[in-house]
Amino acid sequence: MPDAPAGTHRLTVPPGRAGERLDRYLPEALPGLSRVRARRLIEEGRVLLSGAPARPAVRLRGGEPLVVEVPAAVPLDLEPEDVPLRVLHEDPWLLVLEKPAGMVVHPAPGHSGGTMVNALLSRPGSLSGIGGVARPGIVHRLDRDTSGILVVAKTDSAHHGLSAQLSSHSMDRRYHGIVFGAPPREEGTVSTRIGRHPVQRKKMAVLPAGGRVAVTRYRRLEAFGPFSLIEFRLETGRTHQVRVHCAHLGCPIVGDDVYGRPRKIPLRKGAAAPTVTVSRFFLHAFHLGFRHPESGEAMSFAVPDPPEFDAFRSAVRGTLRVPPRAP
Repeated sequence: MPDAPAGTHRLTVPPGRAGERLDRYLPEALPGLSRVRARRLIEEGRVLLSGAPARPAVRLRGGEPLVVEVPAAVPLDLEPEDVPLRVLHEDPWLLVLEKPAGMVVHPAPGHSGGTMVNALLSRPGSLSGIGGVARPGIVHRLDRDTSGILVVAKTDSAHHGLSAQLSSHSMDRRYHGIVFGAPPREEGTVSTRIGRHPVQRKKMAVLPAGGRVAVTRYRRLEAFGPFSLIEFRLETGRTHQVRVHCAHLGCPIVGDDVYGRPRKIPLRKGAAAPTVTVSRFFLHAFHLGFRHPESGEAMSFAVPDPPEFDAFRSAVRGTLRVPPRAP
């Protein structure tokens, strides 16, 4: 069945559909739209009900205006690419990898090659098909500029088991990040709702209503000049969660020019402070723990922070030294 036509579709919910779930009504309202595709559009914030993003399970009242943005389909011809990957663990059911900063996890518009999926396809063996042809084996993702540990499913049963741990928040995911300033307390928990930004649709935002619950625990590990090193523990896995929560706390991730400040960074306070330009934002998934979906064995992996973290800290500390006074 062909997909629904690309573009912006404006509808009005008929009174007779009152009480029906949005994700069940939408495929009937737009012929050619599958329920899976409809749910994905809703979760991406491309469906506005009465002018606001909605949840897939929201019940319709009848008579509401509905705006659906269907992006143009981009054909993906996935080719295996001999891109090196750092493998931390491999068995017949799964792979644990360390993704470098700058690598996109799976193909998407603007990133048709050089992705982790392209690299995985060049390896012997199969991958889980649950994620579809564009995301084989992909259980969870990291942003392009976020480095660190990912687990990839090689079988559908492993994929189901790992996804269940993500849904139940039993997968232990920890990040290190360097931020401007510091959060309001040395350690704490941020609990908000995160959804698509109401105006800038490529961004996520903390919302007063709608979206999905997002919970991040944090602990300040170190302070150096006007910056801090923070450990984050994710209880949920929303898109851009740590980055959005840091901006919400007033301490955006260094180098995050989407939710924070430009990548030309002043190394200390003051108009005449020396600056450094960074090529990425400083967020790193340094720890991943889960139970093996086949054996039930507890698995735990950790990797050091990337060298850019230490280089930045050294640059900041170097500028904090008081120069000798002239005689």
